[in-house]
Amino acid sequence: MNIRRIAAIWAAKAAGAGCKLLGRQGVTWAGKIALKIYPPILQELAAEVRKDIFVVCGTNGKTTTNNMLCAALEEEGNKVICNHTGSNMLNGVVAAFALGAGMNGHIDADYACIEVDEASTRHIFTKIKPNYMVMTNLFRDQLDRYGEIDITMNILEEMIRKVPDMKLIVNGDDALSAYLAKDSGNACIYYGISRPVMKNETNEIREGRFCKCCGERLQYSFYHYSQLGDYRCPKCGFKRPTPDFDAEDVKVGDQLSFSVENRRIVANYKGFYNVYNILAAYAGIRTAGLKAEHFSDMLKKFNPENGRMEQFRIKGTSVILNLAKNPAGFNQNISAVMQDRSPKDVIIAINDNAQDGIDISWLWDVDFDRFSDESVRSITVSGIRCQDMRLRMKYVDIPSVLEADVEKAICDRVEDGTGNLYVLVNYTALFSTRNILKKLEGEHK
Repeated sequence: MNIRRIAAIWAAKAAGAGCKLLGRQGVTWAGKIALKIYPPILQELAAEVRKDIFVVCGTNGKTTTNNMLCAALEEEGNKVICNHTGSNMLNGVVAAFALGAGMNGHIDADYACIEVDEASTRHIFTKIKPNYMVMTNLFRDQLDRYGEIDITMNILEEMIRKVPDMKLIVNGDDALSAYLAKDSGNACIYYGISRPVMKNETNEIREGRFCKCCGERLQYSFYHYSQLGDYRCPKCGFKRPTPDFDAEDVKVGDQLSFSVENRRIVANYKGFYNVYNILAAYAGIRTAGLKAEHFSDMLKKFNPENGRMEQFRIKGTSVILNLAKNPAGFNQNISAVMQDRSPKDVIIAINDNAQDGIDISWLWDVDFDRFSDESVRSITVSGIRCQDMRLRMKYVDIPSVLEADVEKAICDRVEDGTGNLYVLVNYTALFSTRNILKKLEGEHK
């Protein structure tokens, strides 16, 4: 019996419970305390996972993909350790294992599904050795924290090479992810969408326009969104890999559906980007050797919580909360909102805390002009940088209401809005806004 490890786990659980009582998330504190008491806790608990460890990396879609993969494994009868809240740096990963452990200091898990911040792989991959890495995509994100995307790619390449037996499950429609996988030397499985689904007429910033192998400009036969699509290099022959898991006959509307491996997958979600999240989770569970016989059952029950198209109902108003933290993600949020042709109100809350990135110049790379549609009856800008957001809307000739207090902004739209409200927030606005919505929903049941 390791007394210090048990003490670390008990302390982590106490910290987590205390933070919840205070209305705070508390996950990172739990992990920080556990590490302080017993530094080897992560590697020792990870070694107790009976079967495989998955990590999920990438700019957008990590939390949804990771939670969906966890739910799919559980639906097949497995016990899974998972950092559901999206706390994906070292302290958050430690907390997932410590909070998931028993009071005896051990975990009882067949699998672990761990979302990992790309920059944090340097701290996490030295302590655990994953069996599989799911790569969602690589977009520009938080320039003041990550720098240009090449820096993120260099970190990932360095850490992938340290786990040569780890199999990569990669979005082959992303030229950057596909190059990284190809260059790593690790075994790779690819997923993707081989036929165009929607007209892409936006002015999106497209990363990775030049071939990483030779520098030539890539040629695309079509784009899905951002740089995702069907690409090839006319000079060196680098091209989109043939997917092992190919989503066919994709339908996007009030629900999503597609076929893969002759199975029809249907999900009651909006947003074309969620096709990739679902496909990544499916590819993960299948690559691990499971039959995924209950995957559709999982999707029927899966609730994308933590502000990922999360639904609330307040005094008869339907409210959808979604995270939007970089240009590619925000443009896909706008697409999902505009798929709803009914009258709607929109609240945009932008913060510039350290976790958001204090450089908010990325707002100028988002196609906000798509909100100049008669179905969008009002736009309210909120959060710490609401003035910047109002200026951004002014430059596309869209009037907006300024209300720095997010709760008041929500209450105002509930009282005098269309009954159909979308709340789009960046990272540090997410947890507090979700708490506000849960409180208001509870008060008016």
